[in-house]
Amino acid sequence: MKLAEAQSTMKKSIEATQRSFNTIRTGRANASLLDKIMVEYYGVDTALKSLATISTPDASTLTIQPYDKSSLGSIEKAISMSDVGLTPNNDGSIIRLNIPPLTAERRKEFVKLASKYAEEGRVAIRNIRRDALDTIRKQEKNAEISEDESRDLQDQLQKLTNKYTTKIDALFGEKEKEITTV
Repeated sequence: MKLAEAQSTMKKSIEATQRSFNTIRTGRANASLLDKIMVEYYGVDTALKSLATISTPDASTLTIQPYDKSSLGSIEKAISMSDVGLTPNNDGSIIRLNIPPLTAERRKEFVKLASKYAEEGRVAIRNIRRDALDTIRKQEKNAEISEDESRDLQDQLQKLTNKYTTKIDALFGEKEKEITTV
């Protein structure tokens, strides 16, 4: 595994962590809250955003307008069963989700969840580093690279790892601030 490959994979881990952070509610309506919701549609689990238009008419409301009205009940059921913690209001053509203001206790729960996502991102980056280190050591053992080159590559890999771990910490700090801001 070359350093460029490791760096590319680490960037993907950062993006995945950011997407996870986007699914955490912060008190404002945001369509990405519903990104992980899967709806059973004609026997197949389908992403909610593939079945409906999701919009935010104001800061505390999400509206979901399905392309196929017959899927309204399935969408409502999927939202109710999800861990989003919102109750859908179905008026026959549109589902509305009112986002209540967060309590202090709920904010703490969301910070813990964000912390968990951040740790998962850090672990993913460390796993990428481990795999790259194994490759470098094998190359050195097979005399494909010298001991000095191996040491240089390992140092560069550690710097990359530190850089991306710091990025995850910064993303977590932003999300924590966003969650705790009333």
